[in-house]
Amino acid sequence: MSLRQKKAEKKKEEIIQSALSIISEKGYHATTMEDIAAKLLMTKGSVYYYFKDKQDLVYKSQKMLLEQSISNIEEILIEDLPIVEKLEKTMVVHIEYLITERTGFTMGARPEQIFKDDQLIDILDLRAKYSKYIDSLITLGIESGYFHKVDVKIVRNIILGAMNYVIEWYSPEGSKNKEELAKSISDYLLRILIKDPK
Repeated sequence: MSLRQKKAEKKKEEIIQSALSIISEKGYHATTMEDIAAKLLMTKGSVYYYFKDKQDLVYKSQKMLLEQSISNIEEILIEDLPIVEKLEKTMVVHIEYLITERTGFTMGARPEQIFKDDQLIDILDLRAKYSKYIDSLITLGIESGYFHKVDVKIVRNIILGAMNYVIEWYSPEGSKNKEELAKSISDYLLRILIKDPK
């Protein structure tokens, strides 16, 4: 990637972060491209240079978050770790990233309400790819004898549901920071699977 491309990508990320902040305050439908441009001290035309419209901006923000989530888990999958530690690290990284990018993930919680056609298909495909990686970790744990024999899809949905709900109740003023909270949640969730929690 050239320096010019890197600068363009960085600018896109800045616009996305600003847009998500405004949309979280005003709501998706009430936010305009003018609002986003004003927050960034840019002209509306400059924002349109990077994004076709508000829908395109939100779509690309969700795609960016999901692709990074997939990259995070792919890095863990190739690490030389015992299966229990690998799944635990996956959970911790997942929760920490959710909290860090809370605004974006909150907006994308129900993609069918924002996207349609090819955009919706893309977002759902990325989600499905991530879910399959979780399935593969659970399956490997079962095959290795470390995890109970479970319905992989049901347990995966329980785990993802519990982790993703963190964005609804997490508070930075709480007694645990995001790292401590992520570790605590992952410990509880692993008890569903591990034969010998000790």
